[in-house]
Amino acid sequence: MRRLPGVRELSVDLPGMEIWRGGVTPWQCDEMGHMNVRFYLAHASEGLAGLAAFLGMPHAFTAGASSTLLVREQHVRFLKEARPGAGLIMTGGLLDIGETTATLLQMLFHVTGEPAAAITSKVAHVTPRDMRPFPWTRGTWERVEAMRVTAPDFARPRSVSIDPVKTMASADKARALGLPAVARGAIMPGDCDVFGRMLPEQMLARVYGSVGHIIRPSHEALLEAQPDLQGRLGGAAVEYRVVYHAWPRAGDRVELRSGHRELTAKARRVIHWLLDPTSGRPWASAEMVSLFLDLQARRSLTLSEAGLKAMAIEPIPALGL
Repeated sequence: MRRLPGVRELSVDLPGMEIWRGGVTPWQCDEMGHMNVRFYLAHASEGLAGLAAFLGMPHAFTAGASSTLLVREQHVRFLKEARPGAGLIMTGGLLDIGETTATLLQMLFHVTGEPAAAITSKVAHVTPRDMRPFPWTRGTWERVEAMRVTAPDFARPRSVSIDPVKTMASADKARALGLPAVARGAIMPGDCDVFGRMLPEQMLARVYGSVGHIIRPSHEALLEAQPDLQGRLGGAAVEYRVVYHAWPRAGDRVELRSGHRELTAKARRVIHWLLDPTSGRPWASAEMVSLFLDLQARRSLTLSEAGLKAMAIEPIPALGL
């Protein structure tokens, strides 16, 4: 593990530089008994402040910042569930850098050294108020080599493409495809960063808080076809990609439209579009892959053919970000 001057030793030997350390509280956990996906990105937001400091921007996320980091896109691998009381350590580093952009890697580990998650973020170096990209400072460039890391296999995409996309998300397209609205609301001040923009984890928060509108009916039908799953059926996200197209501010309205792109006996792939119901344009679009989970055995399960058919879900293969 490479370190910049003043970086303290870790309790275990992990790649990158330590940027966050904490644990899992019961209120961060969901009905599956493990830390909810939104908090992985909430911790990543804190860790991003640590990475900014190593880039020579210790005040990047303060009200008086002269420059900050704007997240454009994120890819997440959820690797090992974190249950209440678990201790977690996040390390990070630099994968790539351009004139005004960078690709940053954040790795979340259990205190045993087992990877819990990996978050890759594409960020832009911007002015805080109008989000105008501008070149990195000389001080940042002097720190680049000490911050470089190589992505381990567990951090790389597995079942989600990270190729560049031209978004298809819009209110008109959602209506044409018959995508249901699973959430409607507005961004509140507590959902925003110090600059008044929606925090990245709020996309996942909206997804998790409302996805039951399309998941629950199919689960109820599945349990009728496979009653042996009663009390055991759950789900666990394993991979996630989100592209942030624009940033709602406090008071802006949001609408979440979601649909299945793929469904198998082992997993589901769901596309989510967070839209501005006023203009019809997208705030963000995301793809999530989740496994069916046996809550008693704490491992993935495979549905029967009858159970899969009973769910009565018709995926839209052309649905994308």
